[in-house]
Amino acid sequence: MSLATSGSGKSTLLKILGGLDHATSGRARIHDTELTAMTDRKLTRFRRDHVDFVFPYYNLAAGLTARENVELVTDIAVDPMPVEEALALVGLTVRLDHSPAQMSGGDQQRVAIPRGIAKRPGVLLCDEPTGALDSRTGIEVLAALDGVNYRFGTTILVITQNSDIRRMVPRVIRFQDRRVLDGERNASRISAKEVH
Repeated sequence: MSLATSGSGKSTLLKILGGLDHATSGRARIHDTELTAMTDRKLTRFRRDHVDFVFPYYNLAAGLTARENVELVTDIAVDPMPVEEALALVGLTVRLDHSPAQMSGGDQQRVAIPRGIAKRPGVLLCDEPTGALDSRTGIEVLAALDGVNYRFGTTILVITQNSDIRRMVPRVIRFQDRRVLDGERNASRISAKEVH
């Protein structure tokens, strides 16, 4: 988890780790993959095969159903999970054929999670995934992300300004002025339901 105030560079880090942008200095690695020297073509392939995103404002295609929004990802994935299974992870099987206009903001954000994990990425990058949600729905989203980590072993990076989330993750990195300020590991973690 990355914790920082606005303008600290955390979203830039997310873009670099997701292969959407190049670092201007330093090195960036995910697992055993060095991203810094990759060409745009290699970054695109890396992103397609290994990384996905959950954005703060859903980014769902308005004219598509929940099923079709998730299929956008599974159609290009090497070994995707069934769309229905991905949506079931966040309790949205009853919304399969609903468009974003027919769903609450919380349900739209919950569709963004299965869309992000349906291709079974090794890394899921989440930019303020609970930022636009009420506290109850935010807890549901955090529980779903925790479940994805536990069930699939997906590495999840959450960029947030919500300091309460820090107690449920194994590692916290703090940013200030576009630099890593410090980091810490949590010896014990709370569940999503305990986040205030």
